[in-house]
Order: sequence, then structure tokens, then C-alpha cells
Amino acid sequence: MSKLTLISTIYSLEPVIICVTRLSPSKIILLSEEGANEKKLQSEEIIEKTFKNALEVEKKYTAVYDTVCVAKDVAELIEQEHDRGNQVIVNVSGGRKPQAFGALFGAYARNAMVQRVVYVTEEDSLMIDFPVLSFNLSETKKLILEQIKNGISSVTQIAATAGISKGMTYNHLRELKAMGYIADGENGYIITDAGRIASI
Repeated sequence: MSKLTLISTIYSLEPVIICVTRLSPSKIILLSEEGANEKKLQSEEIIEKTFKNALEVEKKYTAVYDTVCVAKDVAELIEQEHDRGNQVIVNVSGGRKPQAFGALFGAYARNAMVQRVVYVTEEDSLMIDFPVLSFNLSETKKLILEQIKNGISSVTQIAATAGISKGMTYNHLRELKAMGYIADGENGYIITDAGRIASI
């Protein structure tokens, strides 16, 4: 029988407690950061003490304002839990907004491995589900983004590495640019933050 893991941003206690009581996870992974403020540290400590005998509580240190880093970290956590056979729910109710957005984008990057993405409202503690969207990138487009991320922007080189024609490469590049995943740089194409997240 698979277990449920809740990956959660945290600032105050309420959204996490509501998620735990309504979703009954076997494990909570709290997204934290070095140098967190006192309120956040107290909330994390209370969560750990309250639930330590009932379920596994783990902290994952990540960035606060770097959404790409948070998305990458959350995508890796989702993969790890999925590989353990666990279902995953991501709670984006607490913490700084860039960190919550990063957690949301990480869930989108691994959408097939995520059961739900939830948000608990401050006003009435209503749990709402966000759609679990996808970046809808083919493996070829991901490969092209990876090459551009690594500094390769020559159409000839990209085509050769991807094993496709130059014409097809131009089509993929045009589509990636229209999606906002790449942009024109001084020496060819550059990857945007959206492209970095989509290629996770």
C-alpha cells in the first residue's frame, strides 16, 4: 500500500496542520531555508514536536527567492518520494511567495508524479486544489533547452546533438521562443528562467 507524502511550504502552523488533519499523510517534508526568521523556526519546531510520534517529519533546505532553485529541489523531492512508491501532495500555502511559486513550478515539472497541489486560504481555512499543469515539452525540446543552458546556441550544433534536421531545429527554437523558454542573446539564444524551470 502506497503512503502519502506532503511537501509543504511553511510560515505559520495553520495551513500545515489543516493539510495534515485533512489529508492524513505518512510523511511531511517542510521546505525551509538557512537563516529563517523566528516565527518560521517556531512553526517548524512545533510541527516536528506535534507530529514526530505519528508521522515522519523532514526538513529540506532550499532557497527563498530563487524560484528556479526551489522548483528543482521540489522536483527532486517528488521524484524521490515517487521512487519510494509514495503518492505526493504539494502544499503551497505558506512561506515567501517566490518559494511557494517555486514549489508550484516543481510540481508542474513532475506533474505525472503529483496527486494534488493544494492551498489553504487564510480567511476561512478552506483547502482549494490548484490544477496540476504540465509544461508539455517533448524530449527533443528538453534536449534543446539543455544544450542552450550549457552554452550551445548554434543551430548546426543543436541539430546534430538532437539528431534532427536544421529545419526542424528552427521550428523547435521558434516554438520555444514563443513559449518564453528562450530569448535572443548577444551570441545566439539564451535560456530564460521559465526555460530553466520547464527543463527540470
